[in-house]
Amino acid sequence: MLAVPVSAGAAFSVEAPVAPAHSAAVLAPAATNGDFAELTPEVADRLDTAIQQVMSEAGVPGVMVSLSAPGKGSYVRSFGVADKDTGAPMNPDLYMRVGSVTKTFTVTALLELVDQGRVGLDDTIDRYVNGVPNGDEITLRQLAGMRSGLFNYSADDDFFKALTSDPERPFTPQQLLDYSFKHPVNFQPGAEFEYCNTNLILLGLVVEKEGGLPLDRYIQRNVVEPAGLRHTVFPIGTEFPRPHAHGYTNQTASGKVEDSTDWNPSWGWAAGAMISQLADLHTWARILATGTLLTPETQAQRLQTRPTGIPGAGYGLGIFDVRGWIGHNGSLPGYESLVVYLPEARATMIVMLNTDILHNGVEPSTLFGQAITEIVSPGHVYNLPVTPSPKT
Repeated sequence: MLAVPVSAGAAFSVEAPVAPAHSAAVLAPAATNGDFAELTPEVADRLDTAIQQVMSEAGVPGVMVSLSAPGKGSYVRSFGVADKDTGAPMNPDLYMRVGSVTKTFTVTALLELVDQGRVGLDDTIDRYVNGVPNGDEITLRQLAGMRSGLFNYSADDDFFKALTSDPERPFTPQQLLDYSFKHPVNFQPGAEFEYCNTNLILLGLVVEKEGGLPLDRYIQRNVVEPAGLRHTVFPIGTEFPRPHAHGYTNQTASGKVEDSTDWNPSWGWAAGAMISQLADLHTWARILATGTLLTPETQAQRLQTRPTGIPGAGYGLGIFDVRGWIGHNGSLPGYESLVVYLPEARATMIVMLNTDILHNGVEPSTLFGQAITEIVSPGHVYNLPVTPSPKT
């Protein structure tokens, strides 16, 4: 399976239910009636066991986890290795690529422009970008909500060949759109939900045009800095702050596992290029879900999730709600992340790992999220099924 076209900066997907990757005896819930468990030493021990069991079964080199809720304590751990060659341990202070969590920053930037009256969610994309199929019908709201009908550029054969033949090559936004626009649309705007990276490339261009700055600089100045995130960056090339974890993927030309640390993330751009640390994402999950940077009216629109075809999961404007957990996941070659917030308990869960290799067709970030929430929030078990690549 060639998963890059599906997870190219994008991990939200749908298929069959996820089978548990652990024993029910090990993961008996520590909380009942939907409450969030107190993170006692005993619960921490159970989390350690569950996380390490998923690591072993899924073959994950290293993972870091952060959990907290007011009055319940906190849990911050890292397991395994950040570099398989040297054996350097995974560490919560390492930088990691965050994949589609980037979408939450791009859409936040767009919604800030909405609050400023500079763009409208019901504007059609042809007001800002020329040459978009159905551009006179597709709205910014439909792009942010994954209901445009546009073809996902990262599912294109030629894109996959270009990326895997030279993973350090740069891509421009227009090149990415060209891979998409040579295909017919999949459905009429608003008719269906379909997760699509092309949507975010277009929204990134809107932010650049109306914000008056390159996207990386606009997000840094207007989203990252106001959020107080000191270790979150939007690279424009292969630059990767140190210290960082090495990433491992089998989404390669040969199908063999390779070190993808220095792959150029420009092919993900507004959909998946950003880099962050565990503590920053812990802060961002709350800000994202509670709308600190937006007006209450705009945040309310963001959180108006619509059905996705996944039981228990809805998608809003660059944000999902999976059984009460609000946020986003991310996956691109070598790295996965899960950044979610449970408003009912004001609880935050962050998972970052250094592989995107599926286990029995399931994203490893989902396996960790499920194992953790079965212990700490059994009334809100995170479970996000995955779609096989259309190339299978």
